[in-house]
Amino acid sequence: MSERVPAPGDLALIEALVNTLDIEAGGDELDTEDGRARFGLTAHQVPPARELRESLRATLLAHAGHPAHQDVTPLGELLARAPLLVAVDARDGSARLTPADDEPLLSRVASAVAGALVAGTWPRLKACEAPTCHWAYYDRSPAGRGRWCSMAVCGARAKMRTYRARQTGDTA
Repeated sequence: MSERVPAPGDLALIEALVNTLDIEAGGDELDTEDGRARFGLTAHQVPPARELRESLRATLLAHAGHPAHQDVTPLGELLARAPLLVAVDARDGSARLTPADDEPLLSRVASAVAGALVAGTWPRLKACEAPTCHWAYYDRSPAGRGRWCSMAVCGARAKMRTYRARQTGDTA
């Protein structure tokens, strides 16, 4: 839905996972073999991937100052199950967290969150405030106050609703 540039670095994985569900149309890419293949998932791994996706969405809504869209397992509880390793580069001594195994989606997401925390980019990954959308996007606005995944779609709809409410005297 979004015309925005994808999130930087490993945050693109989280953005892509959250955006596998089109709330408005009701389509879920994790229902398809191609959609699962993007994340290295088998059909039996889909239920925990969906749980992770919705916990991420709730967190991204919180980044934007909005309540969770539904009751979810807290993201911290899910990420606590992710095996990570500290990888140290022998050449320069730099260190980073990496997934203990390249396959599990949970470990890759945990590694992405940890990297984004260090880089200071984690709070900029948000979910669109539109209740029929909640699409993930990376907020590149200077003040970090973006509200919608797409100004042309969700932003325009919200502004039109506000305009119409003013015209009819409603305070919506």
